[in-house]
Formats: sequence, C-alpha cells, structure tokens
Amino acid sequence: MLPPTLADIEAAADRLDGHVLKTPTIELRGLSDHLGCTVIAKLENLQRTSSFKERGALNKLQQLTDEQAKAGVIAMSAGNHAQGVAYHAAKLGIAATIVMPQDTPFTKVTRTKSFGAEVILHGETLTQATQFAREKAASDALTFVHPFDDPDVIAGQGTIALEMLAALDEPLDAMIVPIGGGGLLSGMAIATRALQPGIELVGVQSAEFPSMKQVLNNEPVVTGTGSLAEGIAVKEPGLLTRKIIAQHVDNIEIVPDSLIERAIYDLSQRAKLVAEGAGAAGLAALMANRKKYAGKRVGLVICGGNIDDRLYSNLLLRGMVNEQKIIQLRIALPDRPGALAAISTVIGNAGGNIVEVQHQRLFNVVSVKSTTIDIVMETRGPLHAKQIVETLQKQGFPVERLAEPKTEANP
Repeated sequence: MLPPTLADIEAAADRLDGHVLKTPTIELRGLSDHLGCTVIAKLENLQRTSSFKERGALNKLQQLTDEQAKAGVIAMSAGNHAQGVAYHAAKLGIAATIVMPQDTPFTKVTRTKSFGAEVILHGETLTQATQFAREKAASDALTFVHPFDDPDVIAGQGTIALEMLAALDEPLDAMIVPIGGGGLLSGMAIATRALQPGIELVGVQSAEFPSMKQVLNNEPVVTGTGSLAEGIAVKEPGLLTRKIIAQHVDNIEIVPDSLIERAIYDLSQRAKLVAEGAGAAGLAALMANRKKYAGKRVGLVICGGNIDDRLYSNLLLRGMVNEQKIIQLRIALPDRPGALAAISTVIGNAGGNIVEVQHQRLFNVVSVKSTTIDIVMETRGPLHAKQIVETLQKQGFPVERLAEPKTEANP
C-alpha cells in the first residue's frame, strides 16, 4: 500500500464536506493560562458519533464500487470506529456488520446497533475479533473497513489537519496527536508536513500501550492489559502507519494513565469539555512537558468524547479529592447526645458541606464512652480545607485527615 498524498487528503475533504462536522478549532483559554502556553484544540468530540473516526470511515465508504456497496461492509471495533462505520453506512444505504469482542460493554453494543449495523460478538480479544471479521469478509464477499491501516481511512483523518491549519491566523509551534494504530497522526502528519513543515509533530501513547514507539525503536512490543485511554490501547500498530510516522513525526511521548486521568479532569474543569482517555492524551503529554512548551502555540486534537458515565463520574470525584474540594476527616468525640450536632455546626459555620457521615462505636474507638465518626465534606479547596480542620481543632475536637488517592496530581 502507498501512503495517501496531500491531494488525496484534499479530495477526501471534498467528499466529506456536508457529511461530517467541520468541528471548531479554538483556544482553550483556561488551559492556556494554567499551562503558560497557547493551547489550540480541534474539537472532534463534537462529531455526531463523538469521535474523529467517522471521517476515515466515510471516506472509505464513499469510494466503494457499486458492487462493493451492494454486498456490504464489515469492520472490527469495540468503540469509535464501529460507530463511525455503522452511522455512515446507514446514511449511504450500505449494509454494515460490526464484529466486537464478547466482553464489549453493553452501552457500546447498543449504541452501534442504534446506528443500524448488525453486531456480532465474537472472541475474547480484538485480535480474535479481527480474524473472524476478515474470515467473514472473505466468505461473504464483504469489504473490510480497517480502523487505521488503510490509505483511504488515513486520508479521511488527515482532513482534520486541513481544517485546523486553515482556521488559524498564526502558525502552530507544535502539534500533539494521540496514537493507537496510527491512522489519525499519519493523516495529519502528511497534511501538516506538506502545508506547514516547520511544525513540530509529536505523537502520544499511554504507558500501558506504547506499541508504536516500541516498534519504531525496534524493541519487543510489551503492553499492559488495559488503559483508561482504551481508544489508543492498540497492541499491533499499522504497517503503513508506522512507515508514515517514522518519516514525518519528530517524537512520541509516553504518558501514564494517571496523567491522562488528570487531563480528562482539567478539560472538564478548565475548558468545560467532555473527553475520553484517548481524547485527553494530547493534553496529558503537554502537561508532562509544560516547561518545553512554555510560551508556544500548541495544537491538540480532542479526538473523542465517548466515556462511560460511571467512570466519568468517579473520575470527576477523584479530581475533586485531589484538589481537596472533597476531604475526609476522622474525629473522635464523647459518645453523648449532641456531640455530632456540635461538629456539624462547626463545619457548617466554617463553610463546609457534609456529604457523608459514618458513625463508628465499635471500631477505632479508644474508650467505650467515646465514638469515632468519619466525615466526607465539600470545601472550596486546600486553604479552606485547612481552615476547617484548624477550626475543629480549636473547638477541642481531635481531627485526623484520612489519606486521599495517590495520582499524578497528588503524588
């Protein structure tokens, strides 16, 4: 396979016009102020399927022959690629079959079905699902739509760079793009090198799945079993994409999941954006290298916003804990009427908001005449939390701050 050219990417842009959103390219001022650089983001999380993946999928589908379109397509994915193929195949009147591993979350299966695709659950891993999808493609004469290692798919993803660069009055100093299989960065790198070759191109991978960097360094591929950034948790990067990235990309950064978690939180708090792990990976790399990029103009792609509701809720609460906007105290007090009310009054007068109380008479108690309570409360931040603790201590209550979760933001 030959890599797509700038002309291929421009042709893809013409095909996609009116069918996918030309998503906003904006400065995230809250993050710019926080990080000391100009943060410019392309908001692909605002696409109909909440991911950039539909660009490459649609560009591929639009180039099928009449015979191929009539026969139908098949794809393997446990996430965003599946939804992109399903959505646009339905729009074009093409039958789509999506193969997903058997343990794919029910919400993703349901959402993919809602776009009109037939979903087959097969295999315990993506590798097994891929093998089955290829076998079914051959036996049923279906066109296999690869999630990243296909020139048409890569060209579709490259349209993001065309839109991003055209929207800016001033050039970027650097562009940081997530890498899973490498389709997104490959397409963007080809377009960027052709139009503005002076931009530093940086890829980013989770420390749990640094497969592209390992392959390019001729190292054995060693990955973890899971990542918060599941959208870029790819064990085997593309053969075509690795060649393109080796040719055009300056560096690949590896970031821990803890920093990706922090980046998701910061996008929610400082930019009011919902991002999945892969979508926040570029920001995580910027946060890890803030001194290097101080004063520079840095482009990011918020490439997806499909994150599990429960996971997102827990992540936001953990973020509040790390910022000491939620704290947990253990207080010993006499076991007598009114003692808990007295503590509640002190905390309320100090501006704290109690959200949970655990009253313990049997454990962690020094005397049978005393009791221990664990209180979870909201505060305005570290200084306010400290003031509440000091106020309780001045009122004669022994207070112990219980440990917060250890993350990149709270080492």
